[in-house]
Amino acid sequence: MAIASINPTTGETLKTFEPLKNSEIAAKLDIAGKAFEKYRQTSFLERSHWLEQTAIILDQEKADLGKLMTLEMGKTLKAAIAEVEKCALVCRYYAENAPSFLADVTIKTDAAHSFIKYQPLGVILAVMPWNFPFWQVFRFAAPALMAGNVGLLKHASNVPQCALAIADIINRGGFPTGVFQTLLIGAAQVSDLMADNRVKAATLTGSEPAGISLAVASGKQIKKTVLELGGSDPFIVLESADLETAVSTAVTARMLNNGQSCIAAKRFIIAEAVADKFQKLLLEKFQALKIGNPMDLDTDLGPLATFDILQELDEQVKKAVKSGGKILTGGHSLTEMPGNFYPPTIIIDIPVDTPIAQEEFFGPVALLFRVPDIEAAIKLANDTPFGLGASAWTTNTEEQNHLIQEIEAGAVFINSMVKSDPRLPFGGIKRSGYGRELSIQGIHEFVNIKTIWVK
Repeated sequence: MAIASINPTTGETLKTFEPLKNSEIAAKLDIAGKAFEKYRQTSFLERSHWLEQTAIILDQEKADLGKLMTLEMGKTLKAAIAEVEKCALVCRYYAENAPSFLADVTIKTDAAHSFIKYQPLGVILAVMPWNFPFWQVFRFAAPALMAGNVGLLKHASNVPQCALAIADIINRGGFPTGVFQTLLIGAAQVSDLMADNRVKAATLTGSEPAGISLAVASGKQIKKTVLELGGSDPFIVLESADLETAVSTAVTARMLNNGQSCIAAKRFIIAEAVADKFQKLLLEKFQALKIGNPMDLDTDLGPLATFDILQELDEQVKKAVKSGGKILTGGHSLTEMPGNFYPPTIIIDIPVDTPIAQEEFFGPVALLFRVPDIEAAIKLANDTPFGLGASAWTTNTEEQNHLIQEIEAGAVFINSMVKSDPRLPFGGIKRSGYGRELSIQGIHEFVNIKTIWVK
């Protein structure tokens, strides 16, 4: 089956690609394996220079690269350009910090000299999603390449042009041939890749089923994986919160990437004392958002990435209503518009014990729940199989500390929306995955942490 790039704003097929044949995949694996043997001997100074050059290319071409993202998966152009800028940022972060992150660490023991040495593993497979088609790849590639690994990218099948552009940028940055390659292949071919001895580990950002599939394939080969999967992130607002700021941030946090983000706020858990006012303000702001062509800089909300995603979201909303939920605004696909458009939607009164209350809605749909106090808020926040991020709003220090301690998530943001930052580790717990990306923890995921003892 051909790999197609389809504009979600119009439904137009932009370009099609034939998946690589087995012989072509084998050839690329061979190139990657041979490239590693030479690349692992390069210096941090060389790698830093190549990564800095890559950042320069990203900055220089951010407008064109942003348009490519918008064409392939529908995020607003302003968000796409900002994404390219963030990719340049993570490149510069690791170009500067990787040498210290991977420096030998002396440990005092009864040896004459004992220390920890960090060494690359080899070929790392990255299975990446369409929702942040550049950022997700570069937050893997920057630390992996600085550590001396080489990368193979299996990108989502609806963003093949982005996938090819990324490999081209890294190549033009000066990295040796074969250090980073894109594989245009289907998901069914990933398990065969994991069975190849040249592939030493894998990272995946995506859905639960995709993560399970990769974990099974990797487990059979006893190979390291890092998984960043779904999230149903809570956005808790307590009585003492700055309500105006909380509501404004709530809109941004829910509509991020047209609502298609693992760390987008999805379940709004509001203290009863401020729930009426929060609901009124949120409704006003949702109804004021401009839906339309994501290429227009004044557009707030573009289309969903694929028709299948649109259909799935619509079915979830119908299921929520059938379970007892009430729609305040939105709640149906915009069939009068070409493309995969779904309006900003607020659903209230969903019984907390129904399965739909725990699901991840991957689109511009906010589920609003009311709770009597902080304990009820924490209980509801944790009552989900996911544990990626959480945003909580209160000016009470004691409440802040209690939320930080008790919320089950890989990240808790107090009086701010959840976001990723190169300086901080990123990842989840429970069914949101395991392992960490970014910061020093991210670069340590794909190295051999070797103990050295000299007597």
